[in-house]
Amino acid sequence: MTEIDSRSRRVTSLYGSAADEVVHRESFLNGEVPVAVYGLGKMGLPLAAVFGETCGNVVGVDIDPDVVAAIEAGESHVKREPGLNDLVSELVADDALSATTEPRDAASEASIHVIIVPTPITGDKEPDLAIPDAVVEDIARGLEPGDLVLVECTVPPRTTEHRVLPALEAQSGLERGEFGLAFCPERTSSGRALQDIRGAYPKVVGGADAESTRAARVIYEEINSKGVLEASDATTAECVKVFEGLYRDVNIALANELAGFTDELGIDVREAIDIANTQPFCDIHDPGPGVGGHCIPYYPYFLIEPFHADSRLLETAREVNDSMPAFTVEKIRDGLAENGRSLDEASVAVLGLTYRPGVEEIRASPSIPIAEQLTEAGADVYGVDPVLDEFEAFELEPLALDELDDRPVDAVVLVTPHAEFESIQWDAIGRTGDGPPVVVDGRDALDDDVAGGTVYTIGTGYAD
Repeated sequence: MTEIDSRSRRVTSLYGSAADEVVHRESFLNGEVPVAVYGLGKMGLPLAAVFGETCGNVVGVDIDPDVVAAIEAGESHVKREPGLNDLVSELVADDALSATTEPRDAASEASIHVIIVPTPITGDKEPDLAIPDAVVEDIARGLEPGDLVLVECTVPPRTTEHRVLPALEAQSGLERGEFGLAFCPERTSSGRALQDIRGAYPKVVGGADAESTRAARVIYEEINSKGVLEASDATTAECVKVFEGLYRDVNIALANELAGFTDELGIDVREAIDIANTQPFCDIHDPGPGVGGHCIPYYPYFLIEPFHADSRLLETAREVNDSMPAFTVEKIRDGLAENGRSLDEASVAVLGLTYRPGVEEIRASPSIPIAEQLTEAGADVYGVDPVLDEFEAFELEPLALDELDDRPVDAVVLVTPHAEFESIQWDAIGRTGDGPPVVVDGRDALDDDVAGGTVYTIGTGYAD
C-alpha cells in the first residue's frame, strides 16, 4: 500500500513510505489516505468531523446503530457541541464522512486507524480496557503494511507498547516496523471540542518508533493550528495525558481541604485563594462539592492500580475529593439544624445533576452521591437539571425548573451552576411553613443576597 503512484505522485498510506513529506501531506489532504475513527461519542464524533473536514475521506465506527443512523442522516447525536451539527451535515452531504457499525469492514479499507473509545474503571477501581482491546482486535483483522494506528483514548502508561502493539502483531501477522503505532491523546473538553481539536493547544504525539512519530506528526500538523509536540515515545505521551488529569485532581483536593478550614478560621478561603493566585507561582483551583466527569476521577487509578510505586498523594487526593459530597450533605444538615429543622424530615432540591455546566454528562457527578446520601438520611430529594432527559441514575424525584416555584422545600443545594439557573426567582421558590429554604452553594455561583435565608457557600462560609 505504500508504493508511490508515479503519475499522481501520491501515496495511499504514510508509514514507511519512501516518498517525501510533501507527498505525504498532499496525499492525506486529498483524501487518498483513508481514515477510520473508532468510537463516535462526545469526543469521537468531533474528532471524526475534523478529520473529515481536513482530508475528506473518513469513516466513523460505532457499535450503536442509532448513532450510526443519525450520522448517516447528516445529524449529530452529540448535544451542546457548538458547530458540530452543521459540520456533520456538510461533511455527510459531501461524502467526506460516513459511519458504520462494522469495524472490520472499516479496518480493511482504512490506512489510518484512530481509536477514541471509553476507558472506564471497574468496581474495584482498576482500568477497564475491554473496549479498546476489542477495537484493536478488529483493526488487526484489516491491518496492512504501511497502515498507522493512532490511540487517542486515555490509557494507563505502557498500554500502547506493551498491550496494543503485541495484540496488533499477534492478530495481524505483521511485525513491528511493518505498520505504525502512536499514542496521540485527545486534549479536549465537552462544549468546545471542535475548537480544542483544531488548535486551542498543541497536539501531543509519541510513537512506538521514530517513523510512527513522524507519520503522526504529519497528520496532526494539518489538523491542529498550534502544531505538534513530539514525545520521546508512546509511554511518555501516555504519561503526559494522565499527568494532566492528576495535576487537576491533586490541586482540587488541596482547594477542597483548605475549604474545610473556612468555619474554624472565620475567613473566606476563596478570597484567600484568589489573592494567593496573583503570585505567578501559585495556581490553586476552586473548591466544590466533588469532582466528576469521565477523566479526573478515573485517571489516578491508571497509575495507582497497575504499578507498584508509592502513590500516597494520589490516593489521598482521591479520598479528599470523594469526601466532598458527604461534606456538602453535612452542611445541609447543619443549616437545617440552625433553623430548628431536621434532615430526616426535610425536603431538599438538588440543582444541577451533570458534572459540568451545560454538559449532558453525569459520569462520576457529585450530585449522584449527594442525592443518595440525602435519601439515606431520610430526606425527600428532588433534582432539577435543564440539560438532562434521563434521571435513572439518581435517587430523587426529577423536577422541571419551572416546577421549583410550586414545590415546598426546606433546603436547596447548588451542585452544578447551569446558565438556566440564573433565571431562578429565589423569593418565589416554594417554602415550607418554617420559612425560606437553607441554601448550600457548592460553586460560589450565587450572589450573597440572591437566595435569602441561610446560605452557606463551600469555601466561603455563611453569608452575613
